[in-house]
Amino acid sequence: MASLVRATTVMGAGTIASRTLGFVKAIVLAQALGVVASAGADSFAVANQMPNNLYVIVAGGVLSATLVPAIVRSAVHADGGAAYINKLITIALAVLTAAGLVATLLAPVLVRLYATHWSENQLALATAFAYWCLPQIFFYGLYTLLGEILNARSIFGPSTWAPVANNVVAISGLVAFIALFGADSSGARSVTDWTPGMITLVAGTATAGIAAQALILLAFWKRLNIRFRLDFAWRGVGLRETGKIAGWTFGMIVVTQIAGLVETNISALSSGNGASVFAFQTAWLAFMLPHSIIAVSLATAYFTRMASHATEGNLDALRADTAAALRRISTLILWASAGLIAIAIPFARLFADNFSSSLTLASIIVVLVVGLPAFSGLFVILRVFFALGDGRTPFLVTVFQTVIVIALVLSCGLLPHEYIVLGVGASLSIAGTAQTVLAAALLRRKLGVPLDGTVMSALVRGTVAAVIASAVGLYATYALGGLTAHGFPLSGFVPAIISMIIIGVVVTLVFVGVLALIRSPELRDGLTVVRRGRGRSSAE
Repeated sequence: MASLVRATTVMGAGTIASRTLGFVKAIVLAQALGVVASAGADSFAVANQMPNNLYVIVAGGVLSATLVPAIVRSAVHADGGAAYINKLITIALAVLTAAGLVATLLAPVLVRLYATHWSENQLALATAFAYWCLPQIFFYGLYTLLGEILNARSIFGPSTWAPVANNVVAISGLVAFIALFGADSSGARSVTDWTPGMITLVAGTATAGIAAQALILLAFWKRLNIRFRLDFAWRGVGLRETGKIAGWTFGMIVVTQIAGLVETNISALSSGNGASVFAFQTAWLAFMLPHSIIAVSLATAYFTRMASHATEGNLDALRADTAAALRRISTLILWASAGLIAIAIPFARLFADNFSSSLTLASIIVVLVVGLPAFSGLFVILRVFFALGDGRTPFLVTVFQTVIVIALVLSCGLLPHEYIVLGVGASLSIAGTAQTVLAAALLRRKLGVPLDGTVMSALVRGTVAAVIASAVGLYATYALGGLTAHGFPLSGFVPAIISMIIIGVVVTLVFVGVLALIRSPELRDGLTVVRRGRGRSSAE
């Protein structure tokens, strides 16, 4: 347990640092390009998101889902898994290099796929951005590959701290852009106003940041005690077994990206007229913050243990870890969800420069956050299937979710421009919750009731505390004047931050108070961990 707490603490701290800088980057980007009704920002958002989407299709989900269990299993080889890792890296580098080159050459075609209704001028701008951004595919892959190998050997810190380098490089580029070409927080700059130098500075430094994030992990390779060499002899080391689950995972990712393609196209309909692609990505950044800090940090540490238990055939330990991970993550995520809902308006003010845009962005954040507990729970549940070598079930539940998402998102295209992205966010929350319920039911049948009474009780207690805390937090927002155009939370950058702190403290006190009132075991567990941490600090 102590090692798990240490690993989670290291990853959580790194994630907080990188995500904080990520928000700084998003705020500077919003000041440079605008958020709502900014065609230039939407053009960059589509181009900068494409390499991430394409990388995930090519290798991302496959690497994340299969590497840790496969490397844990390969450790029993006579060479400690060194040959397996060398062959795996060689395959991945070959695939990523080819994918990056092909995608860059096909930039005009890919941009049209993601924004079929844009004007020729806006498509041309997005394509120019894409030529600079698409090489990110290779560096995303290298970062994930090295990070997962380190995680599989219980070296958790580097991959969570590496994004700090990415954000520093990208922020530097954006600050230079504002200094040279001026800020445009209202998004008034036309797509025809962009020069090659402006495009290069914004998109080029974005790609340089991703490269820095990947390459910095090479500094930690020596800790693995493995000498790397390219190895194209891919037979006889167990890659076929890895390929089976990878095939299902690849199918799952393709299905997910089809849904993402529909979401982006529908969101792009309102570009220049209301909240569109960039506004949605900004809201998604807020949505992912607690998931990354809490769910990913805890689940990544648990995942290595789960893979070991599955390899050993110790299903009792796997059940116990699954239940413990779900209980702890769900409680913390529900607290974070309550806080995000309550601070949504002052938080949105950090990116938008007027009341209307702030309210629009805040509304998108809220509808997304409603689905956050289910989203984080699914992250854990799918990794249990992967630890068991089952890629088929995650694929099937993803197909189920994708059908619902596509149907709901397509209907959002019929809404007025100002409500399209709001509808897309609500569609994701509805479909994601349904997917999690199905996945939990299937896991229950496969593993032997991992969602036992303690997990369900924790969900109920956490939900009750979250509803009450968010209601009190929203009242605090109202009391501070957050629902009026000239209220304190919306009167400037600093007042918005002060308001967020006040509201966040209120939500936390109420949430903890409710858990204490109902004698929540999760609260006692959390306090025990804190006391142990203080004890170790004092001893040191």
